This record gives sequence, C-alpha cells and structure tokens, in this order.
Amino acid sequence: MHDKAARLRKSRSPKADVALGERLPPGQVLTERFPILHEGEVPAYDLATWSLRLFGTLANPVELTYADLQALPQRSLQCDIHCVTRWSKFDTRWSGVHLQDLLQALDIRPTSSFVMAHADHDYQTNLHLDDLLHPDSLLATHYDGQPLTAQHGWPLRLVVAGRYFWKSAKWLRGLEFTDQEQPGFWERNGFHLHADPFIEQRFSGDALDIAEDAWREKEFD
Repeated sequence: MHDKAARLRKSRSPKADVALGERLPPGQVLTERFPILHEGEVPAYDLATWSLRLFGTLANPVELTYADLQALPQRSLQCDIHCVTRWSKFDTRWSGVHLQDLLQALDIRPTSSFVMAHADHDYQTNLHLDDLLHPDSLLATHYDGQPLTAQHGWPLRLVVAGRYFWKSAKWLRGLEFTDQEQPGFWERNGFHLHADPFIEQRFSGDALDIAEDAWREKEFD
C-alpha cells in the first residue's frame, strides 16, 4: 500500500455539514479555494509536439494534436468536484471537448467497457467507459474561462465529476480502451477502483479515515 493510503487510514473524518444537504458527499469539507495536489514535478510542454493518443481496442487508433482538439466542438461544464483528501469545491467551470463528440467526429466505436487514462509521470487511472461518456465528464483545456494552469493540468486534463478527483487525471496523454478493468496508479496503492464520493469509495478494502485538515497544508490557487 502506498504511504498516502496508509497515512490517511489512521486519521479521522470531519463531521457532516447538514446545511449542505445531499450536495456535499459524506466526509467532505467545502472550500472556495482550489488545492493543488499531484505526484512529481509539473511538466513543461511544447504544443507543437504535444499529442493525445486514443488506442487499445479501437478499430482505428488515432493521435491528436492540440489544434485537432481545438477544432472539435467545444463544450462548457459546471460541476462540483470532490477530492479523496476530503475537500469539495462547488460550481467549478470547465470547457473543452466531450468524449462522445470526439468519438463521433472520428467515427470510433469502442468495443470495450473500460478505459485507462494515461498521463505524464507514468500516471494511470482506470475508469468505466460510461464514466467518460457521462455529461459531467470532459477533456478540459480551460478552467474558469482561462486556459488551464500548468499546476492544474495544462494543456489537457480529464474531468470526471462523478468520481473522486484523482480520476480527473492532469497532463492527460492517452486514453486506452480495454476489455478488462485494470487498476491504475492509485488504485494499485490502496485506493478504490470506482471512487464514487457519495458512497465513500475512497479506498480498497475496509473503510478508511482521512484527516479533516490534511488538504489545507497544500498549495492553493
């Protein structure tokens, strides 16, 4: 088990804020700031050489440039996000490309039900295809009306609002369509495969506790 999972297992959860009703998942604390959490250094990119791969169980694997993504239909998304470290942020605003539009534009028909998202620093996270096709999921290039900052995933971030935020991989470089569900980086290190915040699928195995204030020690925007 990764040190992060082991460390968070020992801590306690915050009290539920009943005033927020069903919008705030159990064990979460609302913040108006945007904590910055990631493994490794923030990568630098040259958009002239950057690309996104769609591969795996596809009849026609493709590699897209940033300009290719910009040429596709652009959508906006307002959603709540929930981090496994217990912070939530309401009404975040993103824009970019919906995967359904991307697959239709490229005439790609996935034959598999699972996707592995690949990002830089050899990061992966696993998802069901239905998660990515959900209206509250996006291949995001912008946040709050501006291009993503490097610390929040520029040039491309996956946003999967219905799952804990580690599933929303920063610095996205590929989507691999697969026949079988395989665990990603955090999922191999003690974190839950499916990560539904409303039923507290934080970690694999027994329910774990996470420090109420651990996220406050991180950087913020």
